[in-house]
Amino acid sequence: MAEFDPRRVRRALVTKLRHHGDVLLASPVFTALRRAAPEAEIDALVYADTAPMLAGHPAVARLHTVDRQWKRQGPAAQAAAEWALLSALRERRFDLVVHLTEHPRGAWLARLTGAAHAVAIGREGRFWQGSFSHLYRLVPRRHTVERNLDALRRLGIPVHEEDKPLVLVAGTQAEETVDTLLAARNLARRPFVHLHPASRWLFKCWPAEKVGALVERFAEHGLPVVLTAAPDDKERALVDAVAAATRSPVVNLAGQLSLKELAALAARARLFVGVDSAPMHIAAAVGTPVVALFGPSGETEWGPWRVPSRVIVSAEHPCRPCGQDGCAGSKVSDCLTTLSVDRVFAACAELLG
Repeated sequence: MAEFDPRRVRRALVTKLRHHGDVLLASPVFTALRRAAPEAEIDALVYADTAPMLAGHPAVARLHTVDRQWKRQGPAAQAAAEWALLSALRERRFDLVVHLTEHPRGAWLARLTGAAHAVAIGREGRFWQGSFSHLYRLVPRRHTVERNLDALRRLGIPVHEEDKPLVLVAGTQAEETVDTLLAARNLARRPFVHLHPASRWLFKCWPAEKVGALVERFAEHGLPVVLTAAPDDKERALVDAVAAATRSPVVNLAGQLSLKELAALAARARLFVGVDSAPMHIAAAVGTPVVALFGPSGETEWGPWRVPSRVIVSAEHPCRPCGQDGCAGSKVSDCLTTLSVDRVFAACAELLG
């Protein structure tokens, strides 16, 4: 096989078949690859619900998606959708495939698209190993952004510091919608705190009564709070419990914002406070200072990236980060629920100055 030369790449495909935050943390790969191959068209393949994380990225030429709902449409409809996607990808005649997960789809695509070069995380199996021209090892205790960029380093592509910031484009429509919402609540010209206490994984969440107490602290200092959550019943229930746990008024936008609108809101906030979740990474991407609470997940791999931040973790639980869904699978993480309101507010005060 010919030696890899990024200057000869005409079209490349970068795949990240994971959740929203994972996709956003892959955004620097497109920036770095564009620098190495400035004439190339760089496509992305992600799940359909995560596409907003890359939509508008200046280095992404085309955005291809896999809809997780295909499986519910029956075998024939799913096969037709898969064939249409594969046909569209093959028509692009990629020279390079950069596969950033261990999803088996990547191995098939590396073969079926006919790319001369393909790089992926190393794993067992002859089929997997035979599908890629380059394999790299995941280094433990390393931030996910750097792990993603290691795929390019394995190809011999240098990564510059200016390539590393996250890229998320909210867009004019989202910005105008959020400006209207804030103006209607008298927050267009006032500093406010964006508080997103929820996660799709409840074992990553701080108790509602403590979040409510934190809201009280902000109110004492004249800082209004905007609460957000995904359009999910459990997440909205958590935000409702937070609102019920405080005497101070809050702006509750839970379930009302798109991902792009969430980014526009975070960009206008003085401070973002939340847990290990996609909105925390969104806030970091738009440059808003972040206070992040971490429990069973690892802040080294998933902490706020390249933004003024404070990460709050327990010093009394040497078992963390365990990666478990709560202590003994209980969905409740003691290392997170025991974090004090005083400590979290002190971190917020530091960033607010």
